[in-house]
Amino acid sequence: MTDGVIDVEFEQPACATQHAWARVPVEPSVTERAALKDEIRALLRARNAVMVSHYYVHPDLQDLAEETGGLVSDSLEMARFGRDHAAQTLVVSGVRFMGETAKILSPEKTILMPDLDANCSLDLGCPIDAFSAFCDQHPERTVVVYANTSAAVKARADWLVTSSCALDVVNALKDKGHRLIWGPDKHLGAYIQRETGADMLMWQGSCIVHDEFKAAELAALKAERPEAKVLVHPESPADVVALADAVGSTSAILNAARSMAADTFIVATDKGMMHKLRTLNPGKTFIEAPTAGNSATCKSCAHCPWMAMNGLAGVARVLREGSNAIDVPASLIDRARLPIERMLNFTAALKGGHDAGALVPHIGAA
Repeated sequence: MTDGVIDVEFEQPACATQHAWARVPVEPSVTERAALKDEIRALLRARNAVMVSHYYVHPDLQDLAEETGGLVSDSLEMARFGRDHAAQTLVVSGVRFMGETAKILSPEKTILMPDLDANCSLDLGCPIDAFSAFCDQHPERTVVVYANTSAAVKARADWLVTSSCALDVVNALKDKGHRLIWGPDKHLGAYIQRETGADMLMWQGSCIVHDEFKAAELAALKAERPEAKVLVHPESPADVVALADAVGSTSAILNAARSMAADTFIVATDKGMMHKLRTLNPGKTFIEAPTAGNSATCKSCAHCPWMAMNGLAGVARVLREGSNAIDVPASLIDRARLPIERMLNFTAALKGGHDAGALVPHIGAA
């Protein structure tokens, strides 16, 4: 370990992403698409079910979720919506940790996913045994993990954060004397550390999409389009973040695109976001940030292969059959809910104008 960073990285082999791309469903025809949407609408009503879709999945799944009274959002808002909705079945179009998070917050409900093999490089790159062993080496530190983690890793954590609330939570912990273990995204962790000055030991995971953005090519694109503002997700490398006009979560990127005095934006996040950005801002132009230069090899091309595994046919199938239900052991649910609820209470206090820091105990307090 050097400079607060562990030396071991858990990288996913190329075969993991190749397997995911091989599972991406074939695009249905116009006729097939219409028939599948009609079937899904009918099945949602018949099964007392609601759809939630992440910003990164196919536009059809985003549009259908909203058309049928569901939600398009980030992982925690998807889970919170599912918890508070009257429907007893939640269909989650996203990746596996999102389904697990929904189950943790709604253990009495049925959580279905189009493909249970839809994973996440951050989740896969933070195996519970190795991460738990690392935490055990530093028992004096408070463990903070990103939402993109398994139920088991969440159960090992003290706090959960999303990219939209991480700075506020870490600042509050730092102010109360906490020294942290952070996992799993190294780029997001480094960004938070730079912004807050918190004492953080970093796990060395990364998102295969955001890790591929290239600063040199982004700078060249900025030079070609000087009128464009650059929007960057903080899971991106530091030299890419340094070129941004706005840095933030998916919701922060959406807000920046709406509020900034610009008509053209270069966006460094999964290109699945382009659908919502263009839908909400029809008069503006959105350009994908470059993931590769002339001599580079692109692993992701700015799109998550596991997100791409979600499709209309999969949603229809699981509703029809009741298959692909997420199962999280009760022992994990009880423990994993604690850091999630801490975060939800913290963000609710912030939103309500209350002192969210009062919810964070001083280090050493009972």
